[in-house]
Amino acid sequence: MKIFAAAFSIVAVLSGAAAPANAQGLPPLGGPYPPPFIVTSSNNVPLAFGMEAGDAARALGVPLNYIKGRPGNEIFLAFRDIGGSGLFPHRHRLYLQFRAGRLAGWKGDWGHNWMWQ
Repeated sequence: MKIFAAAFSIVAVLSGAAAPANAQGLPPLGGPYPPPFIVTSSNNVPLAFGMEAGDAARALGVPLNYIKGRPGNEIFLAFRDIGGSGLFPHRHRLYLQFRAGRLAGWKGDWGHNWMWQ
C-alpha cells in the first residue's frame, strides 16, 4: 500500500511538472482591458480633492457629522458601515477636512476595539 501511494505521488508530481507555466496573454486590440489598480484595491474611497461637503456625503452614501471648525473650514466625520460579523457590526470612521468649503484631505480612524481591551 505504501509503495502504491509513493508511486502515485511521484506520477502526480511529474505530470504537474511537465505542464509548462504560461503568462496571461495580452488583451486583443480594442478589446476589454483590465481595470486600473486603483479600481481593484481594497481601500478604494470614492473621494476626490476639491469636492464640496454635499458631494462627499453623496459619494460616501452617508451623512457627515460636524466635529469642529468655522464655516468653510470644518472637520466632518462619516460613519461607514463596512459589514462585520452578524453579532457585532463594524463601523469605519472617516474624518474629512474641508478648507474654503473644499475637501482638502481625509483620514480613516481604525482606533481600538473596546471589545478586546
